[in-house]
Amino acid sequence: MIGAAWPGVARGLRRLALNLTLAITAPQRLSYRCATLMVMAVRKKRSISMPPDLDAEIAFAAAQAGMSYSAWLAETARKEFTIRAGLAAVSQFEQDHGGFTPEELAEADQWAASAVERARLTGSSDQRRTA
Repeated sequence: MIGAAWPGVARGLRRLALNLTLAITAPQRLSYRCATLMVMAVRKKRSISMPPDLDAEIAFAAAQAGMSYSAWLAETARKEFTIRAGLAAVSQFEQDHGGFTPEELAEADQWAASAVERARLTGSSDQRRTA
């Protein structure tokens, strides 16, 4: 009935039905060409309060380091936890083996001074991470 009244509409409906049938029954071919697969780092957002003078110091330090405010805070927290873990390990070592001798402490001080100098010469302290 539609075909007799509107032949163009009937042809269009038949073509649409054929295309739908092909789309449903044809095997799906997936293409990943030019696909961008990104892995997003998981971040936890926090709202914090701090004194204005400390906030200004953090903002200045982050800008000087070429980092975002959040990245600077995260890096500073990582350093703090690394220091705490190191101090805990030294304390445990001293409990297990006794305190360090003055000679051992002098040798450690000398090694640390040379490590700081090597880092300064290589510029490794200028390398930054993002949060």
